Formats: sequence, structure tokens, C-alpha cells
Amino acid sequence: MLKNVAAVLLDGVHPFELGVVCEVFGLDRSDEGLPVYDFAVVSAEGPMLGTHVPGLTVTTPYGLDRLEEADLIAVPASDSNVARDYPPELLDALRRAVDRGTRVLSVCSGVFVLGAAGLLDGRRCAVHWRHAELLARRYPRTRVEPDVLYVDEDPVITSAGTSAGIDACLHLVRKEQGPEVATKIARRMVVPPHRDGGQAQYIERPLPEGPCDTVGEVLAWMTEHLDEEVTVEQLAARALMAPRTFARRFQQETGTTPYRWILRQRVLLAQELLEGTDETMDAIAGRAGFGTAAALRYQFVKSLGTTPNAYRRAFRGPEAAA
Repeated sequence: MLKNVAAVLLDGVHPFELGVVCEVFGLDRSDEGLPVYDFAVVSAEGPMLGTHVPGLTVTTPYGLDRLEEADLIAVPASDSNVARDYPPELLDALRRAVDRGTRVLSVCSGVFVLGAAGLLDGRRCAVHWRHAELLARRYPRTRVEPDVLYVDEDPVITSAGTSAGIDACLHLVRKEQGPEVATKIARRMVVPPHRDGGQAQYIERPLPEGPCDTVGEVLAWMTEHLDEEVTVEQLAARALMAPRTFARRFQQETGTTPYRWILRQRVLLAQELLEGTDETMDAIAGRAGFGTAAALRYQFVKSLGTTPNAYRRAFRGPEAAA
């Protein structure tokens, strides 16, 4: 049973990510019949820590010995988590915790601390999409899932950036104490008890900036004609190449196939239209080259893990036109 929770901090801690853990586990909501956790904020680097907000500090009387009694240890993001050495005593404490069955949960870049402790080896993990590539390089024995909000590889739970920590914490509450408790906490926080989709809907994917000497003009033409159906043969003819030569050059210069490239650009255009216009789904599907709202929905869910309507509500609010 989840009863004893500790949030362990490093210098430069992000107040929001710390606040996520405090909000879920650190408040007394017994007036609503909700569980009360024995909660403590623990410092890994002395009684006073700076935060990434100028002038804001955190003080706590608890040191690393407090982790020994915890059922859950949360590691929030810190300014320096991505590129620093971590206190050996902290890494040892995290390893001991997992060995005795304690869960550890990271929020955003807190996952780098878990990686340094060796707790990601052989496990899948989540992290903010901006850090996914670096995390995968630094800890090659883990499998980074860049699109998801959180990953539960019990006893190691990792979450993506900022508010994804809420999703991971509520998931753990739901798992340990049931959906009713998680839903009541979510209502008090005025957040959904479970979010659809993943990070894919928030990732910026601009056009590749690398050299496209051979197919550059064709890429420009494709971008202006996303609503048209085209074949590799037609694109090759525009580039004055044989289809097989064109397909090979396209792969070399863009890193993907013509079909996947144009599909991604269509999804990007649909995202822009959902964010910035009140056009109907049928109109957006036509402009983005999907033809029908059903086809748009299928490709949107396949690419981003959420529906066009849910995406529009997330970025423009529930009053946005469907």
C-alpha cells in the first residue's frame, strides 16, 4: 500500500515539477475521505536549495536518510539534471530503494538521475521530447519512448515534461488505490484523471534543415500542393529522374520516403488548421490532402495518438468548433 512518499531534490529544482508531486501526495484531503500520505521533501544537497526561479529557494530539514522509509521516491526536474554529476549517496539510496521494492518516479529531466543510478537499464522510459535523443545516447541500455506521457516499468515510473508528471502520479494512485481515489484527486486539482494521446501532439517538427540539393525544388512543390494526390513517378518526372533514382535520392536527402514525408506535412498542416481556424473537419481534411474527415482522423490518431477533435480542444479550449 502506498503510504509514505518522499520527493528528493537537487539544486536548481523546478518548482512546478516539485509542486506536481506535492499537490498529488502532499496535501491533506481527508475531509473528502481521501488517503493522507506521510509526505516529505528531501534534499540531496544540503538544507537549502536554489530553484530555477531567481530568488526562490527551498529549505527542508530532511536528508537522504528519509528515503529509507519511503514507499515512493519522486525525483522532480532540475535545471542541472541533464548535464551534471549526481551525489553518489543519492544514487546509492535510489538503488537500495528499488532493491527493497520501493517505487521511484521521475518528472521530466529527473529521469537522468534514475539513468545515472542504473535504474533505466533494460527498461522503457519517458522523458520530455526535447531530451529524448540525449537520454537515449547517454543510457543506451534503455528504450526511450519519446511520444508517451509516462511509462510504468514497475518499480520505475518515468514521465515526460511538466504536466505529464500529473498523469504519472495519478496513474500510480489509480493503480494502488483505485480509480475513485484518483478521480477525486484529479477533480480537486481541476485536471483530467486520464489524458488521451501522448507527447507527439506537442512536439515541434519543422521541415528538415539539411541540404536537399537534388530534391529541394520538388519538396517546395509538394509543400504547396499537399491537397493533391501525387505518385513517385510524377515527382520523379518533375525532378527529371527515373523513379528509382528519385526515390533513392529522396531517402538520402530527407531521411524518409516521399509517401512518409508528404503524410507528415499533411498532418502538420492539419495541426495548424485545427489550432488556428474554425474550419470543419471535412474542410481541413480537403485542404490537408486527406480527402475525408474519416481519413484525417485515422492518420491523425496513427501519427499523434489523439483525435483531431481532442487536439483542437487541447489547444483551443472546449468551446472550439468541432
